[in-house]
Amino acid sequence: MADFVTLESADGFSVVVPRKMAMASPTLKAMLDEDAAFQEAASRTARLQYRGIIILKVAEYLAYKVQYADYAASDIREDFLHRIEPYIALELHSAADYLDI
Repeated sequence: MADFVTLESADGFSVVVPRKMAMASPTLKAMLDEDAAFQEAASRTARLQYRGIIILKVAEYLAYKVQYADYAASDIREDFLHRIEPYIALELHSAADYLDI
């Protein structure tokens, strides 16, 4: 099993992330499942139809989600909401809905 996968945006921007981080999204997990016959699994690259800035923010959130997976909500001092710029909020919401995160 490869340690890293690539998330590729519609505008050609790529983010290499640890496989564990990508697996925090059920959609990415299904796309990158090595037992499935998807092209993404063979190439270890998930091509997403979002701009690079959105893919970068998705990767940042997946890292946040993995980092705080074992914490109770009351123990988390850092709020991810403050990291989202208003001008990308709607597109980011669409990506989050698609990726089920």
